[in-house]
Amino acid sequence: MKPKVSIITCFYNEQRYLEEAIESVLHQTYTAWQLLLIDDGSSDNSTRIARRYAAAYPLSITYCAHEGHINKGLSASRNLGLRQAQGELIAFLDADDVWQPTYLEAQLNLMQQAQVSILCEATVYWYDWNLPEKENQVVYIGTEQDRIYHPPQLMLTLYPLGKGAAPCMCGIILKKEILLRIGGFEDTFRGMYEDQVFLSKLYLTEPVYISSGHLNLYRQRPDSLVGSSQHTPSYHLVRKQYLQWLKQYLQHKRFGYKEVEALLQQAMQPYTTSPLQFITYRMRGRLKRLLKKYTPSRFVRILK
Repeated sequence: MKPKVSIITCFYNEQRYLEEAIESVLHQTYTAWQLLLIDDGSSDNSTRIARRYAAAYPLSITYCAHEGHINKGLSASRNLGLRQAQGELIAFLDADDVWQPTYLEAQLNLMQQAQVSILCEATVYWYDWNLPEKENQVVYIGTEQDRIYHPPQLMLTLYPLGKGAAPCMCGIILKKEILLRIGGFEDTFRGMYEDQVFLSKLYLTEPVYISSGHLNLYRQRPDSLVGSSQHTPSYHLVRKQYLQWLKQYLQHKRFGYKEVEALLQQAMQPYTTSPLQFITYRMRGRLKRLLKKYTPSRFVRILK
């Protein structure tokens, strides 16, 4: 019997893209799935779209919303989906992203071949949906591909403590029992960094398989949460919140990962200085990015 996959798709005012995401699930070659459409208090037409699909496919698509149709943020919405999930496996598809038709089939075949419980694959950064002249880019997870990593290896090499690219949520599939064991998502992280908190729990506690496959498309748009938050004060506030959470999590769990603790201390350093020092640190970072973009690399070295 094929294992069932519960797909959690959270949405908040995504009427422009939600239907395309749902259709990409309906066109999967692997058919043992349950799609959970989690409405995080939408006020646009996306609620009607989700309800329409749930009514048309009652055996496979379920519409869910928080009590009172309120907005609780992405972590709480993912946790609501987890509570409703019937599948042995959990996958995530944001409401503005899509999967290629063979995504689920390829993921499950690879999980079985590699005998792993967590699989993260590379992601296609999807530009030509809106900019036909711009070529899509495959972004590989920032470490050696097609192998298993044991705790805490990925914590040391991948963002947000390391420099390597982190997995995208639309390229992750794992056993439900693991999500329950690590306590799901942290409700205090409503948007930014909620995925990094979740991934940090995995990196610190579970073996993870990194795949060079790339059958998921991550829509690139300037008004997205990530696109609109880079290099803003709110980004640094949430990053500081994440680092403080990680410090408490490491202390509570008593992992004893000295290398992780050292990287964390280094990452927290800019946030433990005076406000003037922190502003100087941020301005220095912006100046380095501008110089790297517009001047020869040998001049950038003077700022290091």
